[in-house]
Amino acid sequence: MLTFILRRILTAIPTLLLISLVIFFLVDLAPGSPASEIPLTVPAEVRAKILESMGVNDPVYVRYVLWLKQFVWVEPLNLFDHYFGTAFAEGQQRIISYQTRGPVFDLIVQRIPQTMTVIGTAYLIGILIALPIGIYSAYRQYSWFDQAGTFFAMIGFSVPTFFTGVLLIIIFAVKLQWFPSIYDTTLKVTDWASFMKQVRQMAMPVAVLALFNAATISRYMRSSMLDNLGQDYVRTARAKGMTEKTVVLKHVLRNSLIPVVTVIALGIPSIFGGAIITEQVFKVNGLGAALIGAIHANDLPMVQTLTFIFATLIVTFNLIADILYGILDPRIRYA
Repeated sequence: MLTFILRRILTAIPTLLLISLVIFFLVDLAPGSPASEIPLTVPAEVRAKILESMGVNDPVYVRYVLWLKQFVWVEPLNLFDHYFGTAFAEGQQRIISYQTRGPVFDLIVQRIPQTMTVIGTAYLIGILIALPIGIYSAYRQYSWFDQAGTFFAMIGFSVPTFFTGVLLIIIFAVKLQWFPSIYDTTLKVTDWASFMKQVRQMAMPVAVLALFNAATISRYMRSSMLDNLGQDYVRTARAKGMTEKTVVLKHVLRNSLIPVVTVIALGIPSIFGGAIITEQVFKVNGLGAALIGAIHANDLPMVQTLTFIFATLIVTFNLIADILYGILDPRIRYA
């Protein structure tokens, strides 16, 4: 197992390097310039000095190497210094946002709690809803429950999240006025009243993301369960006199979870993509809003850093899914 993990990590390193190269150059080639955000009233000499301080005039390969060094080495050292009180990164240049003129990772750290609160809650609720629905739908194939689950699943992953979000705002915020339409990112939970206010403002964005996730995962769970329910080992287990509960939950479910684990693991980074739209709809001041704002402001370091973080999450959770395969499936052995 350890050899496999090390081999996959070594394989992931050149993959991430190639991804970083593609991301950096594609974003750098995009139309627009940081100079467009500088007021026209600024003298030409001052404008030139501002652009020079941003490093815009440096060759693209120089900017790429510097950005990669800052991402891989300087920023982790700075994080280490922050938590352990050391000074390893003192005096080293960090990734600076064109828009705020502050470190990019400082802004990311500020926005992560809002995004993770909404996304983490939505994904957990989506999984808790999807697995039982998928299991029971497969066990009771073509029943009214299966038909209803299929109908709602089709709605869940067919309707885009921005439409679902706007629909919920119109019904529950405008018409019924049960929930607020705008997410208050300044709210701090200090007592029961503030906790309930947080729950109310999280209800709609969490529901939008959880519906999409539950629809996708439940379909995979149902399909995997149906594949395994017809296998010979299931008939053998029943012939041995095992209870139906033991057959389904101990044998069929464990084998059915193997492909679903991949969907769940790889869905964690991909949900950030849906969160970008959802955060815009509900005005959640998270990473999605930061990315959209950076795109509008031609803030290349922010766009490049956030995009590469998402790519790193995909590679990381792909590795985690492969490791979980070996835990769930005893037939797999890592050489």
